[in-house]
Amino acid sequence: MSDQPRNPHAPHAPYMTVLNALTAEIQAGKYKPGDKIPSDRELAERFGVARMTARRAVGELQERELVRTEWGLGTFVVGPAGSGNEDDDQANA
Repeated sequence: MSDQPRNPHAPHAPYMTVLNALTAEIQAGKYKPGDKIPSDRELAERFGVARMTARRAVGELQERELVRTEWGLGTFVVGPAGSGNEDDDQANA
């Protein structure tokens, strides 16, 4: 089977599109600390990706400690990216 041509303007995996958009929206203040972000299903519809792709992006946000998921309630913003290094703050206290 031959490879389908790739979009030269899409240099990364689809989950990165979702991840980058959500990160930018958090940084811009569209979603503030404590705000609920859209569900996996809503993100999948918005970006035209599979739910697992949207879930992978949210998982990456969790690893970066930008969001936390509360089972049965949703995923909530913890704080903006680059808001400061908590380790430095604790070391200086």
